[in-house]
Amino acid sequence: MLKILVIDDEKSIRNTLRDILGYEGHQVELAENGMTGIDWVRSTDFDIILCDIKMPEMDGLEVLEQILHIRPEATVVMISGHGTIETAVESIKKGAFDFIQKPLDLNRLLITLRNASDKSALVKETFLLKQKVNKKYEIIGASQAIRKVLEMCDKVARTEARVLITGANGTGKELVARRLHEMSARAEQPFVEVNCAAIPSELIESELFGHEKGAFTSAIKQRKGKFEQADLGTLFLDEIGDMSHSAQAKVLRALQDNIITRVGSDKPVEVNVRVIAATNKDLQEEIKKGNFREDLYHRLSVILIHVPSLDQRKEDIPLLATHFIQQISEEYGQLPREITPDAIERLMQRSWSGNIREFRNVIERLVILGGKIITEEDVSSLA
Repeated sequence: MLKILVIDDEKSIRNTLRDILGYEGHQVELAENGMTGIDWVRSTDFDIILCDIKMPEMDGLEVLEQILHIRPEATVVMISGHGTIETAVESIKKGAFDFIQKPLDLNRLLITLRNASDKSALVKETFLLKQKVNKKYEIIGASQAIRKVLEMCDKVARTEARVLITGANGTGKELVARRLHEMSARAEQPFVEVNCAAIPSELIESELFGHEKGAFTSAIKQRKGKFEQADLGTLFLDEIGDMSHSAQAKVLRALQDNIITRVGSDKPVEVNVRVIAATNKDLQEEIKKGNFREDLYHRLSVILIHVPSLDQRKEDIPLLATHFIQQISEEYGQLPREITPDAIERLMQRSWSGNIREFRNVIERLVILGGKIITEEDVSSLA
């Protein structure tokens, strides 16, 4: 059964569609004009919306724009007795799923509804999956320190500026990088992450820039590197301070010219990548020691975002505890545990050298080992 909204100023059309679609087993709501239809859309999630084009006060194309502004995932089919090719094309360009002329052909209508239903289900599934992904990487907190980070992300995300994220291990630098990507114009393109500290120095160039077949002993076929994989999207270079000097030089060239060269090749490859880097090191000190190129630092640090440690934002611990208890309980298929105020207070008294990563691990142990209510004694027993 589909939930369908019919927006049409002609009562006979509304009633006919209600009878036909109701007979097919669908739930149908009626709106006699555009404003009433928009009010329905604000309050109810419809699988399909049928909207007339020629209506008084507000025409169907304007209604379509308003609907998609309120619910971008909505599936809208336009109908009209005065249809032209130009009108149909304009409807589709504005985001309509299909265009049907009056008088309505029953078979055409039912086929369109079936196709629209398939599309609506797919869009909603994708939308829900994206919401889950976004929730997984959500930045939790209301402290002034974390609000400053979020405000900076909001200002910077929609630009193409390179960002250098600093902060201790476990503070959530990757979450900031993902937030910048998801709020940018590149959000639908790849987000490719490279942990520069986890890749041996002799392999980092191949990992970043790819290689040609035969470039070295184990290069049995051509391979694209992370820069090419992230083309049109975002490349996140985590632990950039651990990158070798030779790789730093190549990254600098890529940032300057938007060109990379695969290992074993002299053929340049153009790339369009936004680079976000992160480090737990003081790169200014690394520059003084000769471990990091100053020119690369200035290329990467157009915008600097520092992520505070958990000890600098302890007022966020109650929110974080609730969030992680909910998240971890869902992962284990359990009902969320409750946590007492005394237990929260005990968590706030602790020092968190491992930051958010350590805090989440402690909450996970409490969920596994504690009872239905997590108490101060449970927290103390883990000390």
